[in-house]
Amino acid sequence: MPLLPPDAMGDLAEAYPRPPVVATVGSHAALDIADGAAREGFRTLILGQEGRDRTYAQYFRAHRTADGELRRGCVDEVVSYPRFQDAFGPEAQEALRARGALLVPNRALSSYVPLDLIEERLRVPLVGSRALLRLEERSERENYYTLLEAGGLPAPEKLPGPEAIDGPVMVKLPHATRRLERGFFTATSPEEFRRRSDELRRAGIISEADLAGARLERYVLGPVFNFNFFWSPLAAAGDRLELLGVDERRESSLDGLVRLPAEEQLRLSGAARIPVYTVVGHASLTVRESILEEVFRLGERFVRIARERHPPGILGPFCLQTVLDSEGRPTVFDVAVRIGGGTNIHLDVGHPYGNALWRTPMSSGRRIAREIREALDTGRLREIVT
Repeated sequence: MPLLPPDAMGDLAEAYPRPPVVATVGSHAALDIADGAAREGFRTLILGQEGRDRTYAQYFRAHRTADGELRRGCVDEVVSYPRFQDAFGPEAQEALRARGALLVPNRALSSYVPLDLIEERLRVPLVGSRALLRLEERSERENYYTLLEAGGLPAPEKLPGPEAIDGPVMVKLPHATRRLERGFFTATSPEEFRRRSDELRRAGIISEADLAGARLERYVLGPVFNFNFFWSPLAAAGDRLELLGVDERRESSLDGLVRLPAEEQLRLSGAARIPVYTVVGHASLTVRESILEEVFRLGERFVRIARERHPPGILGPFCLQTVLDSEGRPTVFDVAVRIGGGTNIHLDVGHPYGNALWRTPMSSGRRIAREIREALDTGRLREIVT
C-alpha cells in the first residue's frame, strides 16, 4: 500500500481544536519533546508502555494551577498500553485524533511500531516526514547510505564481505534480543572477524541471521560528533537550515573498557574483551569553528537529496552522526531523519548553537514546538505534517 496522502494528514491537522496537543512515544527524547512543547505553551501527551511509564506518569508529570499555569513537570497526560504498537490500533488512533494530537516521531516510534502501520494505517498527523523513517533501516534497499551516496556526502567505505578485511572495520548489525540496540563489533582480519563473531554469538549478543546481513565498513579514526540540525519549510530562503547543537554518545561496555589500562583489558576473557556499543547516555559538545561551514554544507546537501528522492524530504529535526578525522574532515556514519537520541542533554539550557541563533535557550524539543506555533499562527500547519 502507498503512504497515506500528505493532504489527508494536513486536512486532519487543520480540523483539530486549537491549540493541539503535542504527543510522542514515551522513550528516546520524549522528555525533550514534552519539555519543549510545555515551554511553548502546549499541553503534552506521552504514549507509554505498561511497566515502563512511571518516568512520565509520576516523576515528570505536570502540575498546573487552576488557571492552567505550569508549575512543575512537563507531561500532562500519559496513556499506557501493553505494547507500544497497541497505541496505534484503530480505536487508539481515534482517541488521539479526538484529543487533537500531533505526533512527534522519535526512534522509539519506528522501532516499536511496524513501519507498514506507520506508513499506511496511522491516521494521526506526524510533525515531520513519515516517508523518510524507513531509510533508517540498513536492511532496506533504499536507506540512508544510498541517500548519502546520491548526495555526495562522505561515508565510510563498505566492504563486500569478511574476506576483504585488511585493516580495522566496524561490523554493523542489531543486538540479538534488544533490537533497538547495537550488536556492533570491530575486526582487523578475516580470522578476527570469525573469532569475535563466534564469541558474541555464544554470549547471546548477536545472531547468525543478523550476521549474514551485517554491513562491514572501514573504521574511521577520530572522535564522534552528532550534529543536530533543524530544517524549516516555514522560514525564509537562506534561513531554513539551523544547526542547534552537537552531542556524543556514552556506550557500554565500550566506555568502561577504554578506562582500563591495556594490561587489564588483555586479562579479560572471551566476549568480555569485545566492546559492546549499547548507548546508555549522551554528552554535549561544540566543534572547532573552522569546521562549521563544512558541517552546514553537509546539512544542505542531505536536505537537498532527501527532498529530491523522497518529497517532501526533511521536515524539522534531523541528525548527521559523524567522525572527524585528524584534518577535521567529517565522515557521516549514521543518520536520524527525526529528533536524535541525544537531545535530552539540552533540556532547559538549550543547544549552544541554537541559543546563539534564537537568543533564548533553544532545545530541539522547543524548536519543534516553536515550529508548530509558527505554523498555527500563519495558517501553514499542513506544511509541517505528513
